[in-house]
Amino acid sequence: MKYSRRTFLQLAGGAAVGPFVSRVATAQPYPVRPIRIIIGFAPGGTSGLITRIIEQWFSERLGQPVILENKPGAGGNIAAQTVVNSQPDGYTLLFVPTAAAINATLYERLPFNVLRDIAPVAGLVQMPNLMAVNPSLPAKTVAEFIAHAKAKPGAINMASPGVGTMTHLAGELFQSMTGVKLVHVPYRGGAAPAYDLISGQVQVMFDILPNVIEHAKAGRVRALAVTTATRAPALPDVPTIGDSVAGYEASTWWGLGAPKGTPREIIETLNREVNAALATESAKARLAEVGAAPLVLSAAEFGALLAAETEKWGKVIRGANIRAE
Repeated sequence: MKYSRRTFLQLAGGAAVGPFVSRVATAQPYPVRPIRIIIGFAPGGTSGLITRIIEQWFSERLGQPVILENKPGAGGNIAAQTVVNSQPDGYTLLFVPTAAAINATLYERLPFNVLRDIAPVAGLVQMPNLMAVNPSLPAKTVAEFIAHAKAKPGAINMASPGVGTMTHLAGELFQSMTGVKLVHVPYRGGAAPAYDLISGQVQVMFDILPNVIEHAKAGRVRALAVTTATRAPALPDVPTIGDSVAGYEASTWWGLGAPKGTPREIIETLNREVNAALATESAKARLAEVGAAPLVLSAAEFGALLAAETEKWGKVIRGANIRAE
């Protein structure tokens, strides 16, 4: 998120695409050449693992190679603008993260609107975040944590991989719904937040499950609750935050999008093949290994999720007066 506005706009600029391209695309069989999926983050990590799984599914089911193209920068906005400016022919897709919903409010004056300029294609996966604390903290439940935090306002440090990340906003939502006051300590991504949680430099984090699940199982951190509405199969004995804070829910999810104007029949083909792949036992098993679950949705349902999440996190961002750094 260290891109200047000038740099971002230079990278984001692109030519507008007329309706002629869409008409030509519908006259051709699909797909007849490789498909690019644009990813707004550097290779590696959980998103990298998931995209590699997607790459294999698409190559097998569509009969064409899938090229994963990483375009990190500006919290994923560079990748989104690349797809917005691409031809709407089904050969350039966007790996849509939760950040796409967050960025609509987090960044001022974006040169695109994801709800207007990206056509929803399909959901991919969903996973919980885990509310984990350093074992030295006396709290063993969410209720005890709330009581402890209220007794010592501003004394508990909350780590995240950066301002405006899902990890950060899950913690901000928790604060707004419980009235506790935590000190946000943003890092520049990487594994440092989890290791500082283990060492006690920070006391709590709402990180995605794959980043902390092994630490929790080994007792290096204490798992208080998952952020999703239901318990995570990977940690069946860990309650949800909603069990103690009515209505709390926060999920990390990914989906696929395409440039606005992509023919409906192409979107339907992609959605059908994604959902068929997600329904296989092998896909479910591979996702379960990282604490994720298939997010099987129609294109319209994924669009509704993106709109609802944009509104939800927009309220949190405005309420906490958060700005991209």
